[in-house]
Order: sequence, then structure tokens, then C-alpha cells
Amino acid sequence: MKKIGVLTSGGDSPGMNAAIRAVVRKAIFHNIEVYGVYQGYQGLINGQIKKLELGSVGDIIHRGGTMLYTSRSEEFKTAEGRQKGIEQLKSLGIEGLVVIGGDGSYRGAKKLTEHGFPCVGVPGTIDNDIPGTDFTIGFDTALNTVIDAIDKIRDTATSHERTYVIEVMGRHAGDIALWSGLAGGAETILIPEADYDMNDVVSRLKRGHDRGKKHSIIIVAEGVGSGVDFAKELTEATQLETRVSVLGYIQRGGSPTAFDRVLASRLGARAVELLIEGKGGRSVGIENNKLVDYDILEILERPHKIEENMYQLSKELSI
Repeated sequence: MKKIGVLTSGGDSPGMNAAIRAVVRKAIFHNIEVYGVYQGYQGLINGQIKKLELGSVGDIIHRGGTMLYTSRSEEFKTAEGRQKGIEQLKSLGIEGLVVIGGDGSYRGAKKLTEHGFPCVGVPGTIDNDIPGTDFTIGFDTALNTVIDAIDKIRDTATSHERTYVIEVMGRHAGDIALWSGLAGGAETILIPEADYDMNDVVSRLKRGHDRGKKHSIIIVAEGVGSGVDFAKELTEATQLETRVSVLGYIQRGGSPTAFDRVLASRLGARAVELLIEGKGGRSVGIENNKLVDYDILEILERPHKIEENMYQLSKELSI
């Protein structure tokens, strides 16, 4: 290949810039021209495409968000919209595309691949819900943001002897809730992959209260439901004073951790290698600290799975 493109789509995640940097510099190292597609798939349709040089990605590895910006596109969901995007790429002589994003971005890359245009997906989402990789870019940073918030909230919960319900992101995946809850010593963790019994939650709180514990932290993944609604239900069941913190978009921002910077650099570079090898229609990932790639047409058919042993451990350690 002589020319490739790179875009970010869907929700931003810390480390996307590091991945863009890796794609650009790896490609230029191999004498391949790189074009940045701005504003995601909608920008692709509109022709918002610009050639990137080494200096274009200088001083971005430490920045959150994405220098290419991002958006969601209803037009790209149509065959006509996708064909417009492909025509924009071909008009510039671009022969392959690196797509950095979550499952929605992957579905777009899958559609382009089905249209005969080679794409490689790079998993960039804080949700950690892309199959075929142990970790997605941005998950570690978001996790540490949540843990920092839990630690601060626990100080207040202890001082005021209250129960705090903390709602975290993750859409339909409970990874942020599970990992942060285990690391933050939460008394209860609610995730969409496992049913919960309010009687069990109440029993845990009462056991702690009976042995003199005056405060508790409960982590609720947004895929389970509203943290506010859960707190109301909990207050009615226990008569304990309860407060709610919905962390929201603070979880998406911030400077990426060293782990996310390295992960993004490795995955972005590997995506370019695959295109050089003529292997379009792939999804890159990391498993057991080794880079892997899978057919992007099949990867989204795999169900997201939670680490069940970790979930059981969280229950055992919060007795």
C-alpha cells in the first residue's frame, strides 16, 4: 500500500491520540502516506480528509480525547452513505483504513470491509467490551479515574457515616464497575452480566452495620440501571441515609496512563503492519500480553464476557 487513512469514531477514550500517532509514524517509517479523516464516519462522507506528517502527531501521546475529533453518523448507516465514504477515499488513492473506536466503529469498519474496502479495527473504548482483546484503549485510564473518585468519596462517606451509591459508565459491560469496585473495596458491585438480589444487598449492609461499620460503597454499572433509582430503592429497604454520585463523562477524559499509551502504540503499529501485509478486514487486540488479530467480520459475533472469578472474589472479600 502507498496510502492509508485513519479515523476515530464513537465515544472518545484516553489513548486514541497515542494510537493515531503510532499509525502515522509507523506508516511513514515504511514510506506510506497517511491521511487523517476528521469527524469520524460523517467526516469520511463529507471528505474531511487531510494528509498527516510526522509533525502532525507531535506532542499528542499524553493528551486525552482525539485530535481527529469524533461524531456519530446516521448517514453512514445507509449503503449510499458508505459508498460516498469509499469514493472519497478512492479519490485520494487511499487503499486501506485504520478505524479506532468501539463496537459501533467496528460495525462501520465491518460494513466497509463487506463493500470490498480493507479496514483494520483498533479497539478504543473505555468500556472494555470489544471481543478478541483483554483490554481496550482507554479502559485503564478510566478505571484509575473511577478509583480516584471512589477513594475521595469514601473519605466523605466515612466522615458522615453514610452509604454511597456510585454509578459508573460501561453501557452494557460491567468491566469498569467490577474492576473499580474490587480495587476500591466496594461492599457491593452491580453489573449487567449478573443478576442481583436486593435482599442480599440489604443483608450485606446490615451485617456490616451490626459489626460497627458506619459507611458503605456500592458500585452500580449504568447497564444495570440508574444509580439514583437504585439508591431510592435501597433507602426504602434499609432506612439508611444514602447519597448518590454519578461520575459521568469525567471517566472519558484525562491524560492516558502509561499502560494505555503503550497499548495504543502497539495496537496502532500492528494495524499498519496488517495493511502492509495485505490483510484487511482484521481486528487487532492483545491477549496474554501478545498481539493478536481476528477477522473483523466475525469478532462482533462473539459475546462480551465478564471475568466471573473476579466477580466471585469481589463478593468473598466484601463480607
